[in-house]
Amino acid sequence: MEASCIDYKDTGSFSPTVIDYLEDNPELRPFYSYRPDLNGFAALFENKNVIADREILVNVLEGQYKKTGLPTTHHSLLTENIALLAADNTFTITTGHQLNIFAGPLYFIYKIVTAIKLSQQLKEKFPDKNFVPVYWMASEDHDFAEINYTNIGGKKVHWWYEASGATGRINPETMRLALNQYKGALGIEKHAHELAEIVETAYTKFDKLADATRYLVNALFGQYGLVVIDADDHLFKKQFAPIMEQDIIGQHSFKNISETNEKLQTLGVNIQVNPREINFFYLLDGLRERLVFEKNRYQVLNSEISFSEAELKQEISQYPERFSPNVVMRPLYQECILPNIAYIGGGAEVVYWLELKSNFDYYKVDFPILILRNSGLVIDRETASKITKMELQPTDLFKSIDNIKNDWIKKHSKHTLSLSGEWRELTSVFEKIKLRAHKIDTTLAPSAEAVQARLKHAIDNLEKKLLKAEKRNYQTRLEQVNHIKTDLFPKDSLQERTENFGLFYVKWGQGFIDELVKNFEPLEFKFTVLTE
Repeated sequence: MEASCIDYKDTGSFSPTVIDYLEDNPELRPFYSYRPDLNGFAALFENKNVIADREILVNVLEGQYKKTGLPTTHHSLLTENIALLAADNTFTITTGHQLNIFAGPLYFIYKIVTAIKLSQQLKEKFPDKNFVPVYWMASEDHDFAEINYTNIGGKKVHWWYEASGATGRINPETMRLALNQYKGALGIEKHAHELAEIVETAYTKFDKLADATRYLVNALFGQYGLVVIDADDHLFKKQFAPIMEQDIIGQHSFKNISETNEKLQTLGVNIQVNPREINFFYLLDGLRERLVFEKNRYQVLNSEISFSEAELKQEISQYPERFSPNVVMRPLYQECILPNIAYIGGGAEVVYWLELKSNFDYYKVDFPILILRNSGLVIDRETASKITKMELQPTDLFKSIDNIKNDWIKKHSKHTLSLSGEWRELTSVFEKIKLRAHKIDTTLAPSAEAVQARLKHAIDNLEKKLLKAEKRNYQTRLEQVNHIKTDLFPKDSLQERTENFGLFYVKWGQGFIDELVKNFEPLEFKFTVLTE
């Protein structure tokens, strides 16, 4: 594939806050730690304080992989990376996401590729240290409706099932219909059988969606040494228990993050998440419900479960795995159990992490460097040929269909469609008319201006009609724009936010992942257009 890059702001698809962060707007500096560049990492290493228990981390990970029959000798780098986590000079580069079936939309893949590539580049820059890419499974998330479908080749594959509780604990045994639909969408050409075997094994050989997702992600990325972590674990939660107890009783995160959000709002930042008084759920099989403080007791909503303060402390001490952090506390949990130096997220994630630094400071936990994940647009040979024939540039692709067509017509028409020159001549005439009217009667000036405004409106309408008429003359050529936009921007959205990776894998196999790793540049912060 050939790669070309454009600025994120030229895509019109990223928030002003994300652009401000990338461009180092001074107003945002109090809300993060170090800049997302090599100098920032060098400064971080001078002050990094790892609080994670490395021995527990390695033991739990080895146990999780052993349970699922992984890693294999084929993924020796993965085995090596897990062992390396025990060393003081090893650090993680982490990304996280929900357990979307079949890996959801493309950006699921892009997040992980960004973590892998950044780990490689940091090793080159800091050879005395080790860097392990990590995919943090959001296995405790309970929003099943957000993960139970994917879109592939214009078809929606849906897992119809009524689920409750943590999604990572759901048994995928009811996925057969969705699995058959997905495999059907893959077809039978090239690498279809290979991917069909991967998803068949993932969703039929394991009794937890978290383990199924680990298998799928490992099949795609294990050779790169990617470590998959499921933080729904007693030993991990035990490390976090002191903060859980402090925060539930003292409601510190609510105070800290609320104050930060007020400051961010004064800067015009669109707040992504708002904290609650208690930012934890109570977690059992089939149940993940909010914990609230009511009538001097800690009540689990939609249940009969409640605790006095003493009972709560006892429950946290004995069963820490029953307490699940919500979206504002999960990042803190992550940084407590991993020797992490960078978090890779999408635009909305980067913004919501900016809300959290004061809470990290309160609990004396290092805040990681925030990296905007790589974004990409994959263009196959057929669509690339259409783009070349239309003489379109990568930045043109992100414009609306009408704007692309208008610009194309203005560039390729044999006629001058703009009436701006003629309007300049008419404006000169009107200046003379207005001057004459003013000399005869000063009150006539507004009338002359009104006539000029009406004529300008008529000229603009005529210009639009000229453009519309020329579009009809080039109708066949301009139809190509519709096809290009439909192919590359399904549902009028970025390809990566809708389309699944499956058909690209069918076409190129593991080579698709290799090309992404080769061409993504995590620290350049450019949108990558990949053309076959």
